[in-house]
Amino acid sequence: MSRRKCFFGCEGKLNLFASPKEESTRQYWIQFLFAGQQPTVNWFLCSRHFSEDAFLNRAQYEAGFSARLLLRDGAVPSVKGRVKESEALASSSQQTPTTRYRHIGGQTDPLPTVSVATQFCHQMVSVGTQLSYSTLKNHVRSKAVQVSMCNTAGTEPSQQDTRLKLSSTPGKASAPSLGVRPAKRPRLELQEEEEEDEKKCSVNAQPHDSTNDLDDSPSEMSGMESTCDYTDAKYIVFESCLRDLFQTCPVCRWECVVQQRSLGTFVSFSQRCPNCQYTRKWQSQPIKMNTPVGNLQMSAAVYFTGASFIQMEKICKAMNLQMFHYDTFRRHARMFLEPAINHKWKTDQQKLVEHLKEKDKIAVGGDMRADSPGPTARFGSYTLMHLDSNNIIDVQLVQSNEVGGSSNMETEGLRRGLDFLEAHHLNVDYIVTDRHAQVQKYLKERNVEQYYDVWHLEKDLSQQLENLAKNKEYLVVRKWLPSIKNHIYWTATASKSGPEKVAKWKSLVNHLQNIHKHEDPLFPRCTHPDRVSRDPNKWFQPGSSALNKVEKLLLDKQILRDVEKLSHDHQISSLEAFHSITKHFTQKNDVLSFIGRLCRLYLAAMHFNENAKRDQSTSLEGKAVYRIMFPNCRTGQYITNPIQMEPTFQYVSDLMKLLFKKIFKDPTRYIEDLNKISIPEDRWTQFERP
Repeated sequence: MSRRKCFFGCEGKLNLFASPKEESTRQYWIQFLFAGQQPTVNWFLCSRHFSEDAFLNRAQYEAGFSARLLLRDGAVPSVKGRVKESEALASSSQQTPTTRYRHIGGQTDPLPTVSVATQFCHQMVSVGTQLSYSTLKNHVRSKAVQVSMCNTAGTEPSQQDTRLKLSSTPGKASAPSLGVRPAKRPRLELQEEEEEDEKKCSVNAQPHDSTNDLDDSPSEMSGMESTCDYTDAKYIVFESCLRDLFQTCPVCRWECVVQQRSLGTFVSFSQRCPNCQYTRKWQSQPIKMNTPVGNLQMSAAVYFTGASFIQMEKICKAMNLQMFHYDTFRRHARMFLEPAINHKWKTDQQKLVEHLKEKDKIAVGGDMRADSPGPTARFGSYTLMHLDSNNIIDVQLVQSNEVGGSSNMETEGLRRGLDFLEAHHLNVDYIVTDRHAQVQKYLKERNVEQYYDVWHLEKDLSQQLENLAKNKEYLVVRKWLPSIKNHIYWTATASKSGPEKVAKWKSLVNHLQNIHKHEDPLFPRCTHPDRVSRDPNKWFQPGSSALNKVEKLLLDKQILRDVEKLSHDHQISSLEAFHSITKHFTQKNDVLSFIGRLCRLYLAAMHFNENAKRDQSTSLEGKAVYRIMFPNCRTGQYITNPIQMEPTFQYVSDLMKLLFKKIFKDPTRYIEDLNKISIPEDRWTQFERP
């Protein structure tokens, strides 16, 4: 077995190093030694051909604490030719310059003479600058791109950690999250999968979950922090187009070693030329506190607009658009998004309460919406609205198992809402609700004046009359359905007095028989002019079965009591419109946690309050615009609805600003406020898990 020797024939006490296993570094060694010729087998280099910073333990070795020098990963030789031991010592102590060569087109040209101990590094950081003409091939302007370049002669850069660790949450404040142990903060880390090639190395990383402490984050992340704002415009860029920017060295036109790292919507490229040692780093989005801003903003955009992450993920997968996992989205929601929503809603609610305190008494409307039809509803949300301004005052979310069943959720939600108004010293003049029996009993016990919404009564009566009109003998009932509906609204709004409402309601039976004089002293005669029709088929015949059926239905004792309490001034149609808005933010079939559903209800309330007083759209001539709708296609009857102006989404911009300006920096206080909300136990906790 032959004795190992240095490739350049150096003599004396030597520390020999074999060719590295890393392909890109190995190719540089071969180019440095053989200048493009066929390499020999079993060749070694001694420590005299490397700069001082190429070793891990140079100081320990010279002090006698280490028997052998250890070469850094990725270190490359910098000194050619045979070097004697005395020359090596002199070079180390007196900092004598050395000469490096580069091989281009069969010619060997000397590189600039630079000291081994003192390395020259020219570094530029440019924001909103132009990339090199050689890199871009054509003159292309790069906007808001940070580029870091380092041209090094006489040495190689120090060891670089090829493992880039990125966290989905920032490195500040170990605040407790909802249902998560606060001991450690969740992190995401990149693992690289290397693809070896003769001239280039491309590393694609896939994210995975880990629970490393934030203190373990590499110092490399501090250099990648940037000042780009979250309001910057974003674009969809293909990976192949990005790679074209980094494949060729802008200095010597050699093909570079390119490392790619990705985490969700984030991607970064590290470029290094094996010939002239030109280096550059580029990232697709700013990083703040170890978190890519684009990932967090994507989660915020999905949540704040009431969209579904599952649907968004399907869209991204369909076009191969890189996206982070659902666990990351939920981590963003717990740590930042839900605290932001809760804080903004409480702030807006407090401003509305302070404004309503200026009034002596307020008229409110209340109604509940369940998360699923029937008695199996898990959640019920009760909403209180200020009827004069159509603003949502309060939203209470009730879980069925905490009140003994879904039938009790509406009463409990109303109680919590009224307690909120009393706690903030708001005096309720009256409340408009539906005709729920438990609500009637509770408001009577609480001594709160109650009125009924007209639409709920009209809906119940219309359904019964339509069922009656299905019989061929009662076809005349169908002709009178529109008039009976209009009479209900006219009766409610014509007078505030309950007995007068009942008298006007009873006059409907006389109208059906073409009689316009009444026996009631409060309402002896109709106010409209008499119109006598000669067609007997338009009227109910006295003593007929159809008249008896309709009269029995309209003059029922319970109906008369409800008519007496119909609301004369305000209705809760706007509250029904709010329930339609909540369908977008909280689908009935969505599986959401208690806090998740509550925050989405807050978003729906913020959206509704912002757009509650939209003006009606007008044409170019200044005329109001309407749309024709057919609510019941079977009858062919249509209605006209005014078209309002397009809604605004200023609350989303406010939430984004709150998130990145305050909560993202230190979410501790906001998480503590969210944790103050009482969360009931899930229904299945009472059963033993198999």
